[in-house]
Amino acid sequence: MKIFVPGRICLFGEHSDWAGSYRRINAELAPGQTIISGTNQGLYAEIKPHPTKLIIRSCLSDGTRKGPVELPMDRDQLLAQAQKGGFFSYAAGVAYQVLTHYRVRGLEIDNYLTDLPIRKGLSSSAAICVLAARAFNRVYDLKMTIRGEMEFAYMGEISTPSRCGRMDQGCAYGDRPIMMTFDGERTDVTEIKVARDMHFVIVDLCAEKDTKEILSRLNHCYPFAENDIQRSVQKYLGRINADIVGQAMEALRKGDAERLGALMTLAQAQFDEHVQPSCPGQLAAPVLHKVLEYPGIQDLILGGKGVGSQGDGSCQFIVKDEEAQNKVVEVIERNLKMPCLKLVLHSGRRVRKAVIPAAGYGTRLFPASKSIKKELFPIIDGDGRIKPVILAIVEEAINSGIEEVCVVVQSEDREIFEDFFGTPPPVEHYNKLSKDNQEYCSYLMELGRRVTLVSQDIQDGFGHAVYCAKEWVNNEPFLLLLGDHLYTSDSEQPCARQLLETYDRVAQNVVGLKKTCGDDVHHFGCVSGAWRERESTLAITEFAEKPNLEYAKKHLQIEGMSDDLFLSVFGIYVLKPKIFEYLEENITHNIREEGEFQLTSCLDRLRKEDGFTGMVVNGRRFDIGIPEAYRQTVIDFRNS
Repeated sequence: MKIFVPGRICLFGEHSDWAGSYRRINAELAPGQTIISGTNQGLYAEIKPHPTKLIIRSCLSDGTRKGPVELPMDRDQLLAQAQKGGFFSYAAGVAYQVLTHYRVRGLEIDNYLTDLPIRKGLSSSAAICVLAARAFNRVYDLKMTIRGEMEFAYMGEISTPSRCGRMDQGCAYGDRPIMMTFDGERTDVTEIKVARDMHFVIVDLCAEKDTKEILSRLNHCYPFAENDIQRSVQKYLGRINADIVGQAMEALRKGDAERLGALMTLAQAQFDEHVQPSCPGQLAAPVLHKVLEYPGIQDLILGGKGVGSQGDGSCQFIVKDEEAQNKVVEVIERNLKMPCLKLVLHSGRRVRKAVIPAAGYGTRLFPASKSIKKELFPIIDGDGRIKPVILAIVEEAINSGIEEVCVVVQSEDREIFEDFFGTPPPVEHYNKLSKDNQEYCSYLMELGRRVTLVSQDIQDGFGHAVYCAKEWVNNEPFLLLLGDHLYTSDSEQPCARQLLETYDRVAQNVVGLKKTCGDDVHHFGCVSGAWRERESTLAITEFAEKPNLEYAKKHLQIEGMSDDLFLSVFGIYVLKPKIFEYLEENITHNIREEGEFQLTSCLDRLRKEDGFTGMVVNGRRFDIGIPEAYRQTVIDFRNS
């Protein structure tokens, strides 16, 4: 399976994580508090079990490949590797901790893509540790929560020469901003819902700082202050920081970017007054202050401060909007020659759930569909493994980062799906399986624990099938995949992941699109619209359900595309829960199309009232809904 772990940036409260841990010695100290968020960049990896070894391959942010490093799953050898330091030490440290607490075998981690800059205050080492902890958790079904993954990542990292604080592994929570409270050995996490999009710019100052010296000097101020400088450090990392973090949390919840900017500027001023004297050689940070005060961006920013351990490492700005964000990046990169990263905290919630309607009869596949559900028709994947169609679709969702999957089925078919996803073969059959298939059986059972079945008692159209998942979705944005389509990506990212990342970027409903010739448009839903990014994303202006060629040529032409090419629906959507309101209205008032409750008209209403982005998927779709298409899918999907 494939997993992604972002870097993390500390918006407020740096150093207060380790400072708060001293409360186990000095109860007079205030708890530490931070606000962090995942970045848009991170580590991408493919993971699979190995019988005896930890095998790690890495990809640096410049594309350089390192490894593989192979280590036996032996505690002493893993700890020895961890203590050497460096990239591979982090995964070894986590493996050492997991092996100490669980009965596991080995693991292969192929970090095939990294777009997170190293050593820029974005906690790249913690991302590696979380990646390793998450890999063990998912491959061996260790049933860790996100908090559990975070704890094992922390234990793994402190097994190396790194002396990180407990804040760093907060990247386990992904792109959600969170507040962390550190009280001695206890760490509490509170997720923050942002009222409106917040735009940040992170700047690499291209300078030097000595993080070890900064941490050494500041730690000398604890656990008991012996002079005014030490008391001042404790005051800032305690009461002053807690007050600023509390106000910042409220500003995020209200979507008050101006207030958040003022608090950033205040936090930096207070840090300079109270903390800088403890390590003036490093924390005077002339490059940081030059950038914070740079005249060319003052009318574009709302506030700014240092990042991480402070000093001349990185800085962050909060800006007014996306336009200001682009201008700040342009000015700093052009005039100061410093690379920048963009960060957006979206008001929409992260997509955790996927819905797959699988309750249709498959009339065009009769009589085969009389004896076997079309979603259970066999196909052969790229590894040569025969599997039912529904499994390949569920894997598409899980490999794209989805946590839970809902499959909508007919009541009379529940037992079939429950047996497939929840019941291992009888022991006499299991013992006849190859070792590889026995391991795959365990993987299938683990996958099944993330699948929920919901019944559609009456087959009343695609829109009705989607509506049956309303209660399960529970007012969250969700990924929707068709039950009779398969997908393969032509890039490193799964097709569904491409849509999820577009949703994260635009914070709007998204539909996957595919260029389709005119002779085939009547088989698919199609769209029209105006390009946001040429050949990539589209502001949709119309949905049309299986139009004829005459209608398509008159209404669905796209600028820059040939007269015989159109954009058809790929079969994957990311939808906000508002879609259920429109589906419910149609069902309540019996508003049907061709005798059934359809989705397309509700998508078009969602477009009008909330906006809809189309994204041209870098991949291929395979239809199993008609005999000839299914025959071709069996041939082509194996080779995709």
